[in-house]
Amino acid sequence: MTTAGPGKTPVSLRLTEIFLSLQGESTRVGLPTVFVRLTGCPLRCRWCDTAYAFEGGETVALETVLARVAAFEVPTVCVTGGEPLAQSACLPLLTALCDAGHSVSLETSGAIDISAVDPRVSRIMDLKAPGSGEVAANRLDNLRLLGPGDELKIVLADETDYIWARTRIDADDLAGRCTVLLSPVAGELSPDDLADWIIRDRLPVRMQLQLHKLIWGNQPGR
Repeated sequence: MTTAGPGKTPVSLRLTEIFLSLQGESTRVGLPTVFVRLTGCPLRCRWCDTAYAFEGGETVALETVLARVAAFEVPTVCVTGGEPLAQSACLPLLTALCDAGHSVSLETSGAIDISAVDPRVSRIMDLKAPGSGEVAANRLDNLRLLGPGDELKIVLADETDYIWARTRIDADDLAGRCTVLLSPVAGELSPDDLADWIIRDRLPVRMQLQLHKLIWGNQPGR
């Protein structure tokens, strides 16, 4: 297993999968990306599409993860979950990926402190709307830590969620801090409706759909 130096504790992670695909969300959408999906999540969002990552997985040395990522020969890497920051070893993983020359993003729920994440990493952070069932899990202190290299994603189930999101965006000047991404819950909120509301309100956000699902459906590892 990998160590951070002489006498240091070996670093390992609980890993669900590593795979190469196209980035389906964020401003990196469409880029060939290596996904490192860590196992485990303390949240249970109502529409979660990666529940298979809540449990199981394999314990893997950090150096093995780095080698598997490098084998794909793609510079862009996304560490995701589950909730990757639920594992303390996620932090040294992110740093090691950056040290290896990768362009790294982190997909995180927003429920865990992001302050210790390597500053070279683009933090793609969720803000849970009421329809998720996990609005109480939002760690609002994280919002002030976001900067121009980060992105805030809000998934919306209905107009009530949209109004809630619009209020938070305005009250906290979230669009002035970082890129804000609004997404509809598939099968619940029509993309047409969300697009119309954003245009109506001149909201300074990006609307996004999940590119990988449009191409491959909801297949694990895609």
